[in-house]
Amino acid sequence: MNRWKKMEVNVKAPAKINLSLDALYKREDGYHELEMVMTTIDLSDRIRIRKIDEDKIVLKASTGMLPLDKRNHVYQAAKLLKNQFQITQGVEIFIEKNIPISAGLAGGSTDAAATLRGLNELWDLALSLEELAEIGAQVGSDVPYCIYGGTAFVTGRGECIKQIADIPQCWVVLVKPRAGVSTASVFGALSFNKIEHPDTSGMIQAIEAQSYAGMVSCLGNVLEQVTIARHPDIDRIKLKMMQFGADAALMSGSGPTVFCLCEKYSRAQRVYNGLKGFCDEVYLVRSLK
Repeated sequence: MNRWKKMEVNVKAPAKINLSLDALYKREDGYHELEMVMTTIDLSDRIRIRKIDEDKIVLKASTGMLPLDKRNHVYQAAKLLKNQFQITQGVEIFIEKNIPISAGLAGGSTDAAATLRGLNELWDLALSLEELAEIGAQVGSDVPYCIYGGTAFVTGRGECIKQIADIPQCWVVLVKPRAGVSTASVFGALSFNKIEHPDTSGMIQAIEAQSYAGMVSCLGNVLEQVTIARHPDIDRIKLKMMQFGADAALMSGSGPTVFCLCEKYSRAQRVYNGLKGFCDEVYLVRSLK
């Protein structure tokens, strides 16, 4: 009997936003020691994985903007798992891209995480989320969080995950400016003398208490001012969001994507419609449970 009965799996790969992002210090390994609160949103890529006869990894995508070789996090994740468990079964992996690329939304990381979850099922490996996250950490700092998803307090360089309560249900409007941002260069320009640290513990308490107002008041990202200095459009978008009625606005990750939170759909719709007038990539989605 064939060890692997399933021939194909489809996995959802949701984007994340940083509700709080703090850098405490630069570590000896070159990474920064981080404290973050992340949550997933209903903007997702789809990963379809099917078995093929040849013993190789074939990548395909719905866009020509992605590398389809070892530079891609999806390829790296599949190769790591294949080598570690000496799998001789080949796979074709199709990436249906809906999350903006290089946007601070963990698009590449969530695709890699979905690939690990999908291959775990397809190859019948029965690995726990913790084991998959350990493998994912070798691919990228956001991959372990994306393995778990939901809302989490994330520390270390991104590999230590503590899941917390879902955030109070709300609407999220995102705008992806055209500018590309290098995460490494943003972290490299971070000056610890000038950092205003966000209230991460206050954010966690607000979420646990299901206080939407408390959550909104604790939004913060230490990387925002670094990226805004290079791309002033981010500040202008934040201002527009607030003018159109958002409850709060913040840059996600190292940018350049800006998101805002709205408790009421009517407000979110107004922000979305207002921004569609002068921004190409605007999304209106829900927070995910």
